[in-house]
Amino acid sequence: MPAESISIMVPCRNEARAIGEALDSILAQDMAGFTWEILIADGMSSDGTRAILERYSRGEPRIRVIDNPQRTVPAGLNAAIKEARGEVILRMDAHTLYAPDYVRRSVETLRKTGAANVGGPARTRPEGYWGRAIAAAYHSPLACGGARFHDPDYEGWADTVPYGCWQKETLLEAGLFDEALVRNQDDELNLRLWRAGKRVWQSPAIVSWYRPRPSVGLLFRQYFQYGFWKVAVIRKHRQPASWRHLVPAAFVATLLLLPAVSWKLWLAMAACYLAVCAAGAAMAAGRHGWKLLPALPLVFPVYHLAYGCGFLAGLFRAGPHPIFTRVTR
Repeated sequence: MPAESISIMVPCRNEARAIGEALDSILAQDMAGFTWEILIADGMSSDGTRAILERYSRGEPRIRVIDNPQRTVPAGLNAAIKEARGEVILRMDAHTLYAPDYVRRSVETLRKTGAANVGGPARTRPEGYWGRAIAAAYHSPLACGGARFHDPDYEGWADTVPYGCWQKETLLEAGLFDEALVRNQDDELNLRLWRAGKRVWQSPAIVSWYRPRPSVGLLFRQYFQYGFWKVAVIRKHRQPASWRHLVPAAFVATLLLLPAVSWKLWLAMAACYLAVCAAGAAMAAGRHGWKLLPALPLVFPVYHLAYGCGFLAGLFRAGPHPIFTRVTR
């Protein structure tokens, strides 16, 4: 394929409700001047996703469906990278919609900055009342520790970005994604790039919209797994990518242990924490809608407690279990 060639890879499994809209968004990209292909790594879907993918591939021969028998995201990504014919590779996901110039902006930013990986901030397009509350908290530093990709206006060097756009050569040199990580495989790859002296760039001109989880139960499950698998990343590299990753676990551990020292101290800490969550809820509701105020004081603790509990579980359990490995929506 010529120098202006790109490969878009999409990992998916049992995404019958979302994959069509995501592919429509990808096919609506401004591809003028590019030679392109779309590689969909299907994790042996059983809900009708495969039939949808085959219908799209019959209509557009540049869509290729490849099998991912391991059924995990990193395995699917690596299978797609190995099959990719393009010199530039973009990762795109099934639960995200993309601005028509997403691909073009990504490739332009990759060339302009000289970064090893580029991406845009994690903008959200939630569904339902609880989904809107979860999205409002998602963009608050109180919920997620101030990671750059939660700020839709930030442009500059970042420790990680959603999805990604790389030269294929960069991914091959880095050793691809770590298939031992069910979650956090993108963060871990970016950490490896940083430690190799390469850089990651975030540009608000790269626009996409992610659908957050629609309920606090699913949010808890998601962030519990994030915390659990973050321990595996830290063990691998013998250091955290950021000290903010340790704060939720320290908080949960303190909640569990402090009553043995003093219930008065525990009550004082809990009162301070609830006051901070109430203040954060008021600020988030002021930005995203006051109707969300009743839900936000619950949503913030779910982010913190889920991640912290998952992290502590990761410290004491290394074996596989569905609660740690099954990725759900």
